Parts: sequence; C-alpha cells; structure tokens
Amino acid sequence: MIRTPFGGTTRKVLLSLGALGVTGALAGMGTFATFTATTSASQTVASGTVIIALGATGASTNRLTVNASLLVPNDTIQRSFDLSNTGSQDLATLALTTTASPSSLLNTDATNGLQMVVDRCSVPWTEAGSSPAFTYTCVAGSITPILTTRAVTQSGLAMTGLSALTAGGTDHLRLTLTFPSTADNTFQGLSSTISYSFLGTQRAGTSH
Repeated sequence: MIRTPFGGTTRKVLLSLGALGVTGALAGMGTFATFTATTSASQTVASGTVIIALGATGASTNRLTVNASLLVPNDTIQRSFDLSNTGSQDLATLALTTTASPSSLLNTDATNGLQMVVDRCSVPWTEAGSSPAFTYTCVAGSITPILTTRAVTQSGLAMTGLSALTAGGTDHLRLTLTFPSTADNTFQGLSSTISYSFLGTQRAGTSH
C-alpha cells in the first residue's frame, strides 16, 4: 500500500476550500436585487367657522345696549338690531336666551312683568325719535314675526326662519318690550338688567 505524502493535510485543505466555496455562493445569493414599488398622496383638510354677530353697537344696527327708565304700565321699549352669520357655515338653529341680573318682578312675573316680541323687516328698519325713545317702521319692506308675545326672560328660545341661518345672511330685527297695563303698585321703583345672548349651532355633518 502506497501512502500519499501529506495526504491528511491535503484533504483538509480541499475540504476547507469546498466550505469556503459554499459560503461564498450563499453570500453571493444575498446581493441579488429585489423588486419594489411605492406610491403616495396628500390632502389638505380645513375646518369651517361658525360665527354670529350683532351690528355695530350704538348704531341703529344694535340698540340693545340702550337703557330705558321711568317706565309705567302700558309703556313700550323698541330696539333695533342686526343679526348676521359671518362664518363659513350654514346653521341648524339659532336660539335666544335672556337673563336678568339684578332681577326683579319686571322679569320674574311672567304675566305682569315685561313682555317681549321680536319682528323682522325685509329691509333695514327706519328709525325715528331720539335716544332712548326710539321707534321703528318697516318702510318699503315687509314685517315677519319671529317671536310672538312672551315673558322677557327665556332660555334657548328657537328663532326660526331667519336669513342668518345661512352663511352670509343678515336679519334686520326689532325687539319690543311692553310693560303690561295689569302691573300693580308692587312694580314701582324696580330695576332689572336684561342680557340677550344668541347661540348659533352648526349644521348637521355631511360627507366631504
């Protein structure tokens, strides 16, 4: 039997080279390119605005801040004001809340205390008289009742049919307060400060 010199060492070298070859082949497989694809999109989302506003204070477009005094039964108080939707959205509802602080029988007595009416003119009201004794007529326009006679103190009173329910709409309104003839001597020397608050509620949500 003939022994090959260094036979054991030669086989080890060959085996080592074979192992390196396999490792290199596996490593080479990892460098192959892969197919990819991407796509994207973007959109701008912006919210609308819900804004209601009264006309300029001190002008005929907002006389709600003008006081009245020395009332006796059967007197009336008239004040004009504009109510506008200056936001970007239509409204589902418009509501009026009136409160009194300080309070008295003038606002707590629902029958003999002050009674309130709100009317709308299709054109700006024509103002006459001097402050605070203003009167208003709807010249060359038509009058629509918005709130019929009721006690002056109210909560969340719906004001329907207004142009201000639509974005950009304006209503020319007249508030009339009447001191009933049924008020007796217990109403003498009283004072109430009436505040008027208007609430606009957004339209129903829709798809966009």
